[in-house]
Amino acid sequence: MNKQELIDAILANKEAGIESKAAAGRALDAVLDAIAAGVKKDGNVQLIGFGTFAVKERAAREGRNPLTGEKIKIKASKTVGFKAGAALKGSVAAKKAAPKAAPKAAAKPAKKAAKKK
Repeated sequence: MNKQELIDAILANKEAGIESKAAAGRALDAVLDAIAAGVKKDGNVQLIGFGTFAVKERAAREGRNPLTGEKIKIKASKTVGFKAGAALKGSVAAKKAAPKAAPKAAAKPAKKAAKKK
């Protein structure tokens, strides 16, 4: 799902009370901006049941240039990680009951090819 499809899903949810695509887009942008600001300020944003966005520190390490094979030093950096909450994990892991396969009929022996003259 991309951002436009997410906006369409927000608009389709009548309980949200959003009447236009523009309003749905602004609402989504506001939520994303608030999450980004929260992660920047506090280091994490926890949405109970959905998941947690948190800053993760990556240590300095040695890497290789894939073209030359030359060793290079990669500086320490920070990135944002996401850990899914229990409700999100449960909704993804919920399996639909698999339809029962019909029993296969016994295979008939193959017909022999006709002799060529």
